[in-house]
Amino acid sequence: MLAALAGDAGAYRLLLSDLSEHLRRYYRRRLPESLSANADDLVQETLLAIHARRMTYDTNRAFTAWAYAIARYKLIDALRKSRHKQHVPIESVAEFLADEAAPDGPAGDLAAMLHTLPEKTRGLIYKVKIEGHSVADVAQSAGMSQSAVKVAIHRGVKSLVSRFGGKNDR
Repeated sequence: MLAALAGDAGAYRLLLSDLSEHLRRYYRRRLPESLSANADDLVQETLLAIHARRMTYDTNRAFTAWAYAIARYKLIDALRKSRHKQHVPIESVAEFLADEAAPDGPAGDLAAMLHTLPEKTRGLIYKVKIEGHSVADVAQSAGMSQSAVKVAIHRGVKSLVSRFGGKNDR
């Protein structure tokens, strides 16, 4: 690299040729099998990046560390780009979309489900689980023990799950 930076074109050609073999092995060892065909493309991208940034190379440091740092970033970029994105037709998920006729959306669904519970249980669940009050504060305001509040909430949630949840829902 030092000779190449000094203007020796033959040394630069030899450097890039030798480096391409090292990079090819580097990528083939690290790429998943599904992306192994991209190794040559990554070698070319890395060589182009090295060429474009050759003036930033610090001659007081090891060349291989600098070159492999560039290769590592190219590998990371390639792995990020390869994340599988699955496209699903909108028709296949239509049943999961919110009904536009229901103005309250999920909040309306939750309110409707909570209204199937006794008023006291509904109030305890709302204060603790939705508003975020502590069990101790709710117990004191309701004139109940903390254990009684916890049991009432647990039974209320269990009742909602048995009515509205699926067999495998928790």
